[in-house]
Amino acid sequence: MNRTIINTVFALLSLLSGVLGDSLTVLRSPSYVTFQDGQWPISGEKVPDLVSLTMGFSIREDLDWPGLAAGSLFQRPRANALIVVRGLDTLDFPKNISSYPLENPVPFTLDGVANTVHTLFADSTPVVLQLAPSEERLYMMGMANTVFEDLPVTLQQIRGRLSQDGSVLTSLPLISLSRNNEADLLFLSEVQVLYDISALLQKHKHLAKDPAPDLYSLELAGLEEIVRRYGTDSPQYADATRILTSALQKFADNVANVYANNAVVEVVTVKTFEAPLTRKSRSILQISNQGSLYNLAYKYDYDYAVVFNIVLWLMIVLALAVIVISYNLWNMDPGYDSIIYRMTNQKIRMD
Repeated sequence: MNRTIINTVFALLSLLSGVLGDSLTVLRSPSYVTFQDGQWPISGEKVPDLVSLTMGFSIREDLDWPGLAAGSLFQRPRANALIVVRGLDTLDFPKNISSYPLENPVPFTLDGVANTVHTLFADSTPVVLQLAPSEERLYMMGMANTVFEDLPVTLQQIRGRLSQDGSVLTSLPLISLSRNNEADLLFLSEVQVLYDISALLQKHKHLAKDPAPDLYSLELAGLEEIVRRYGTDSPQYADATRILTSALQKFADNVANVYANNAVVEVVTVKTFEAPLTRKSRSILQISNQGSLYNLAYKYDYDYAVVFNIVLWLMIVLALAVIVISYNLWNMDPGYDSIIYRMTNQKIRMD
């Protein structure tokens, strides 16, 4: 009896830790991308692989995670939008959406997914938009340059957008949030970016009709500043989480509408990123330039083993073919095996 009670308590504690910890929430997904219901934890470093699989791309290593079911071979999402929110464990989203615990929340980027999109669809015009407070950058290709050229990128530009017409300062109920506080302005400026991206997508729906899939990666750190400035028990934190939850749901609805429900929208909530514990060492795959100071070797590509086996076995087959052909030619009877010599001998006899 006591053992049963103890096991029940541990199960409840594990369930609560999975619910209250960092999370990955899928706000929108097409019918052919199925996320299973369950509390299966996923590591933060595996999130880029999950995005690749939802977009129909292959990954280096298999993702042993039961939350994502096998999808259709003939359909792939038209876009994937991943929003990382720093400063809290989870947001109060509806209960009918898929949410999973996030383990080992180390910093990650979608650069690998962006490179795959650029490589596979170099002749098209994919939209690859990546914004982060620590790395203020905006990646675009083709027609997307003219669409998002006025989108504020730097923190100074985003903050200046709040003073223009149609900003969130005039449409959102700020209540306890102040326009004169730096932490509040940083949070509101990131909410403004969500609204601006949605407005641009609604205005330029032709971007969703090209054959190339689009990728959106946004990292929001404004709520983290709210927590640092006021704390989690403050009315500013409560108002900020309410505003952000509503903004993310509207953003997901707008993206799904533009791409005709063929888009995946995920939200990763992380209270704080853990610095990965790594040991400084020299890898055999270390990148180096020719003639470097330390005489390092060239970097081996991941396809090196495949190319090596193709070349090796092709050379072996060609070598065996040359040996067999040479042996048969050496032991060939010119008067019997060759029609040329046979005709020549008959002609000589007739002459």
